[in-house]
Amino acid sequence: MYKHILVPVDLNEKGFGDKALQQAIWHAKQANATLHLLNVLPGIHMSMVATYFPKDAAAKMKQDVRQQLTAFAEQQIGDAVPYQLHVAEGKPYSTILDYAKQLHADLIVMPSHKRSKLDKVMLGSVASKVVELSPVHVLVVKPQA
Repeated sequence: MYKHILVPVDLNEKGFGDKALQQAIWHAKQANATLHLLNVLPGIHMSMVATYFPKDAAAKMKQDVRQQLTAFAEQQIGDAVPYQLHVAEGKPYSTILDYAKQLHADLIVMPSHKRSKLDKVMLGSVASKVVELSPVHVLVVKPQA
């Protein structure tokens, strides 16, 4: 059924993606699939942003995020299923879609913020963009009420 399941992870919001990750683990166990945890950093290499940071800031930030993602994966997944970690830079929804293509993901499992209708109209949503543009199945896990 599924061979590669992509799970975008936001490390800034503790507990935000835990429910989605648990769903992804369940699906991975059922299908003997590999999980791919992806954390997307904002594009600090963009010319306007890059001038505000030292030259090695991006590399240090990626290294720090990779360490956090490793600790998160060890705590949440352990040896339940095989997984790989990915840290990327860019616009969240397009980077998620790019990685889904690169990894040949056949399922994306991601959390969704609990937002009002006005917020969605004004701000948009990473999850709604991914659902709209993804060529593969997307399981959006809503927060508990």
